[in-house]
Amino acid sequence: MSVKTMEELFVHELSDIYSAEKQMSKALPRLAKNSESEKLAAAFETHLEETLGQIERIDQVVQILGIKLKRMKCVAMEGLVEESKETIEEVEAGPVRDAALIGGAQKAEHYEIAAYGTICALARQLGYNDALPLLEATLKEEKATDEKLTMIAEGGGQKARRAA
Repeated sequence: MSVKTMEELFVHELSDIYSAEKQMSKALPRLAKNSESEKLAAAFETHLEETLGQIERIDQVVQILGIKLKRMKCVAMEGLVEESKETIEEVEAGPVRDAALIGGAQKAEHYEIAAYGTICALARQLGYNDALPLLEATLKEEKATDEKLTMIAEGGGQKARRAA
């Protein structure tokens, strides 16, 4: 990664999160399918719809700014997606797997929150005012998804204790 300017850093970070969102769009259906809780499965399905919208927003940012994304793979998200596959293989279906899937999904959300926070800060510094609302909308959605997962986890924890 040879980044020398704030503009290059912005493009690099936007390219990275674009890859992350693409990977999430492929992982979320698997998470929904392997969730025992209907509420959790629905949350993953809802977030898939949001993720597809977030990818569209990045495309809009690219168009607005007249930039070209780098072809790259977000290795951080790749690792988180791989962890979710291992969880599905290694943890028996039920409340414990759901808790593990929520934890893994929240790791991914926290990564995305950090990435979008950085990208928004860079956009502000660079005066990308036309693109900023699109990026801030995605940041807000990522935070809301994290909160929703926390609420599901706290409700599911009671179910797991009753089952034990």
